Order: sequence, then C-alpha cells, then structure tokens
Amino acid sequence: MPSSSRSNPRREAGKQPPAAKKSKPLSENLIRVWAPTLVAALFIITFNVQAFEIPSSSMEKTLLIGDHLLVDRIRFAPRSKYLGGLLPYRPIHHGDIIVFMTPVKSEKGMHLVKRVIGLPGDRIKLVNGVVYRNGKPLREPYVMHRPVDCNAAVFDPARDDWPNGGPLEETTQRWANTQDQYIQNGQVVVPPEHYFVMGDNRMCSWDSRYWGFVPQANIIGRPEVVYWSYRSQASQYEPPGTGNIGANAESWLSELWHFPSRTRWKRTFHVIH
Repeated sequence: MPSSSRSNPRREAGKQPPAAKKSKPLSENLIRVWAPTLVAALFIITFNVQAFEIPSSSMEKTLLIGDHLLVDRIRFAPRSKYLGGLLPYRPIHHGDIIVFMTPVKSEKGMHLVKRVIGLPGDRIKLVNGVVYRNGKPLREPYVMHRPVDCNAAVFDPARDDWPNGGPLEETTQRWANTQDQYIQNGQVVVPPEHYFVMGDNRMCSWDSRYWGFVPQANIIGRPEVVYWSYRSQASQYEPPGTGNIGANAESWLSELWHFPSRTRWKRTFHVIH
C-alpha cells in the first residue's frame, strides 16, 4: 500500500510538546548584569582612585579651597609585573600636579598637593620670583604672582630669589641643616628618586623651598578631576588629629545646609591640568 503522509494519531498521542523556557525573575537578571560592574567599580575606587580635599590656597588658581578631588593612584605607581601593559603607568613629568605624604616629620600623615618643578638631576633657582630650571626661565601661565588668602609681602628676597636671597623664614630645621649640600653654583640640584615641588600660588605656598624634596616613595598619585567644589575658607580646616567629634559634626551639618548655595557648580567634574 502506498505510504500515507498523514501522521499517525496513536503515535503522536504520547508525544509531549517541548517545555517552554522559564524566564528568570527580573531581580536575578539585574544581579547578573550589575554585580560584575559593581565589583569592578569597588575595585577601582579601592585600589585605583582616592578622594582628597583642598584645605589651603597654595595651589590657586588651579585648585581652590574646598575642591574635592579624585586622585589616580596608579599612574605614577611602580609598574606591575602582570598588568604593566594594561594600566596607564608613566613617569612623572615637569608640570605634573601630585598628591603626596609630607616629608616634614612634625606633620606626619598630612597630604599635600603641589606641582612638580624639578626632576632628579635638575638645577633649580628663583630670580625675582621667576623659576629657572637648568639655566632657563620657565613660562608658567598657571602661577599666581600676588598674595591670595595669606599675609605675604609682594616681594621677599629670601623667598623670591631663592636660594640666594638670604635666610628664609619658616624653613624646617632639617632642611636648614642639609640644604647646602645640594647647592652648586647658586642652584639646588635635585637628588635621585626625589622631586622639587612648588604651589601655583607662589607667595602663599609652603613648599620645597621651605622643607626640601619629595621622595618618590611619598607620592600617592595625580589628581584628575574635581568631583565637588564647596566654597569655604582655610580656617575651616583643622590639621590632622586636632579636630573633635563635635566640631566635625557641626562642619558636616553646615555643609549639608549650605550645599546648594555654596557649591561651585561650574567646577563640578572640572578636569585638572
């Protein structure tokens, strides 16, 4: 008999249709999508980025009192053996802004932000407030040449003709005792694995002129962006270890209350140069 193209009802009766895939709950899908992202973000924040706050006017007009920064801790770190080709490592350049632990022993634990003026081997001096590096005057459009938020003289030979203008007040004892060994022909020579740094607000910056060089080991990273800027004054910031819980709580409440009116909105996500 010729074969029939019809399907056999008895044979098909026991056959079950394929079960439809059960869709996973929305919450489970969200966890699967976002969990790796959150883990990566926490890793980056914990190991790659650190937040800092500017408490003084020493870097004006580049950085203002009350600027809150995100600092890249990887860029200037020792190159990793395993991730060296993936992360943006590079050596420190002239003009880089860096965050570092102060080399002044009496202020152990304090973070400072300055601009790198001298690399190892550079010869540095100031003449009438102008920085000379290796015999050539620097063009520094970022520098403030008038006192801002400090009682500084318009011209001070010890400060502005450094190191040849006479004794500089507020010099640390350690730097006063060792400075001469680094001076050659009226210029300070930066030693290996150290850096000479200065603030952009030159008349109000306590920097390498007063306490010497920054060791490579003290450098934390490079500030990249201002994520929030709050209009405030240097007097509102206490040195590390001198504050108390009550004063801190009062400061936080004040910032919360004045957040809309004192936030410098135009500086939000301002990229630092």
